[in-house]
Amino acid sequence: MLQPWKSSIITSSGIILLDQLTKWWALERLEQGQIVELFWTLQFRLVRNTGIAFSQGENLGPVFTILILFVILLVIRLGAQIQSKVGKVSVGLVIGGAIGNLVDRVFRAEEGFLSGGVVDFVDFQWWPVFNIADSAIVVGGLMMFWAGMKSTEHSEEKIDSDRVSTDSYEQ
Repeated sequence: MLQPWKSSIITSSGIILLDQLTKWWALERLEQGQIVELFWTLQFRLVRNTGIAFSQGENLGPVFTILILFVILLVIRLGAQIQSKVGKVSVGLVIGGAIGNLVDRVFRAEEGFLSGGVVDFVDFQWWPVFNIADSAIVVGGLMMFWAGMKSTEHSEEKIDSDRVSTDSYEQ
């Protein structure tokens, strides 16, 4: 039973670990307002996001937590239908990223239940500040879309192939 989910579980576990380790580093290194400049406009700068993407919906942590749990369950359910390795990895990326940010909301709460802000620290200065979990969700979502498109193409090719075989048989 575990075998089909193996790549999803390994991927999500890796993302959660990497995400939490980098957030721990950011909290230790960037807490006093320090900024680590890397190259071009890329820098590390600590931001706590109590909203969702692009800091929309500030201070609605409990609502977003329920929505995140719903999305995780939905992705798991949809993931059960995915057969490809790429699809399974994409499910792992999305679930790992969602859980990584959920951990922040639950365990970094300072002002009440589920009020924790997600730790963001990757800053291009022209794009909203984000983290490893956010990246995993976006990449996983794009991969899931791509895998779905490939699956649709494969299904259409099979239908066309079956149709050609049927037409040849009928003649």
